[in-house]
Amino acid sequence: MKATIRINKENEISRIDNRIYSSFIEHLGRAVYGGIYEPGHPTADDMGFRQDVMEIIKELNVPMVRYPGGNFVSGYNWEDGTGDKSRRPRKMELAWGSIETNEVGIDEFQEWAKRAGSEVMMAVNLGTRGADDARNLVEYCNSSTDTFYAQMRRRNGFEKPFGIKVWCLGNEMDGDWQIGTKRPMEYARIACESAKLMKMVDPTIELVACGSSGPQMPTFGEWEETVLREAYNHLDYISLHSYYGNPDNDSQQYFGSAAIMDKFIGDVVDICDKIKEEKKSDKTIMLSFDEWNVWFHSNEQDKKQEPWQVAPPLLEDMYNLEDAIVVGDLMITLLKHADRVKIACLAQLVNVIAPIMTETGGGVWKQTIFYPFMYTSINGRGTALKTEVESETFTAGKSENTPCVDAATVLSEDGKTLSVFAVNRKIGEAAELEIEGLDGFRLVSHISMEGDDLKAGNSMAEPDKVTPVNHEINDKVTLTGGSWNYLKYEK
Repeated sequence: MKATIRINKENEISRIDNRIYSSFIEHLGRAVYGGIYEPGHPTADDMGFRQDVMEIIKELNVPMVRYPGGNFVSGYNWEDGTGDKSRRPRKMELAWGSIETNEVGIDEFQEWAKRAGSEVMMAVNLGTRGADDARNLVEYCNSSTDTFYAQMRRRNGFEKPFGIKVWCLGNEMDGDWQIGTKRPMEYARIACESAKLMKMVDPTIELVACGSSGPQMPTFGEWEETVLREAYNHLDYISLHSYYGNPDNDSQQYFGSAAIMDKFIGDVVDICDKIKEEKKSDKTIMLSFDEWNVWFHSNEQDKKQEPWQVAPPLLEDMYNLEDAIVVGDLMITLLKHADRVKIACLAQLVNVIAPIMTETGGGVWKQTIFYPFMYTSINGRGTALKTEVESETFTAGKSENTPCVDAATVLSEDGKTLSVFAVNRKIGEAAELEIEGLDGFRLVSHISMEGDDLKAGNSMAEPDKVTPVNHEINDKVTLTGGSWNYLKYEK
């Protein structure tokens, strides 16, 4: 199979917002307890944060981490995770049927984020709570005034404000699984009023309204239009959530996942622009794809967990090679929409549908999906260029007329490096590439995620079973059938 990639260095999509390489940590399973936080661990620092985990997280260069949920936030009282640890309550955590000890809250997490080189993307509870608690939390985190919640933060040992700039107005409020589920207008009203109060406390913050929990939701479209009509002037972003998987064990169909993401993004952009025109507004609502990943492997295992445990092993998907290829492909799609997708969060970061896994009390290892995320995060910074691709297509199951080859191109800040991220979705058929528009650039490295066994994965016992393949550089560029690739060109 032959494929052509055309790059036009003069045709820019947008400067890439580095926050598209963000992630997510929820009080769910072992993401916090036994993940980032384990006071008794040999590598734990003075606050109980695992340094072996911290060092691997730093390799991903994650600029922002969404916290504390997720479904968890819709029943969460933020005050429970502040102040004297010996006085913090143990609570029944209803979203995931666990016990929450509240050893870690915003006091600790904002410090963890600083040590990890990240910022916090904070979510407020609009399930069991509302505008009053949302504005109080903004004051606690961000205010330097001589007022109750700012003084509460000082009494808890934090003189300086945390300075959290991005805030989520609840989580997946359209879902019947959500604590405090709302109908479209119910959520639109509480989001609007919460946003007003939060920005009165700190006018510099950016706010993300809940969009639909996925394009499959029965109110998709109606939800976005209702929320935007009601709260447009107070919002900066609307969220998208979507997970992908291969429950039918049809790998070729699975490799069409990015095309589904692409349509989802396009549909939400159209809705945002429709309401902008309707309101005759000068403001463009941007997109925050703040939950995305592969998630399906652990579904049956999770049904067997006993309720009311502390940090049970939930959502611990063990990823394989084909998952890594799909994750890399999804990142290509995010880059192609860099003009509108300004924030994206891989859900999640440690242990829970995550690129990094730990043994409680033991070691840490990298899942297959770690590698495409890392290479894209490190090298995909700068300006996204319009990239045209010509290739054959395939049809498999729900994936109809899907291009076999797709790509995104990033020009570095200094203009000296072109990074081409490319995927060959056609299993068993290599693609011989012709790349146009490389004037003055030469290929210096080609790494890929590929292999004979798409179901192979890593583990504590075999942490390097699936790792990137380094290709020899020559005149021809070939993408192995069923592979994700990073091509680095320099002047």
